[in-house]
Amino acid sequence: MNYPLFWVMLGAIFCLMELFLPTGFVESTLGLSAFVVAVIALGVPSFNLQIVAWVVLSLLFIFLLRRFVPKRTPYSLQASTEARTLTTIPPGQTGRVIYEGNSWQARCEDETTTIAVDQPVVVIRRKGNTLYVMPESALRA
Repeated sequence: MNYPLFWVMLGAIFCLMELFLPTGFVESTLGLSAFVVAVIALGVPSFNLQIVAWVVLSLLFIFLLRRFVPKRTPYSLQASTEARTLTTIPPGQTGRVIYEGNSWQARCEDETTTIAVDQPVVVIRRKGNTLYVMPESALRA
């Protein structure tokens, strides 16, 4: 078997996979290390040593690349910000509010209060995809 050709094909497959199924450059590092092993395979005929070189180079490239990829911080809601109701929020039930330009499912923090349509509300907290809100007028009183 022509091992350098195998490694070139494997490297191309991994790089194309990264193009169509992005994984944060993990597949591209595997492909890059396969290209390097294709060059190594010209001088080292043992397939087992080529596999070891590929694994070591892949791990090395992944660790080196991770240093340059910025860390993502999870999105969190700001503390107590304003929203506006899109639907009526009946007591103990959910409705919809517009918050930061998006429609969210919302529930009134006070289980006995009804909030009418197009009323300003304050976001108290979030649980899953549901915002817990209070009418702005109730907080001023």
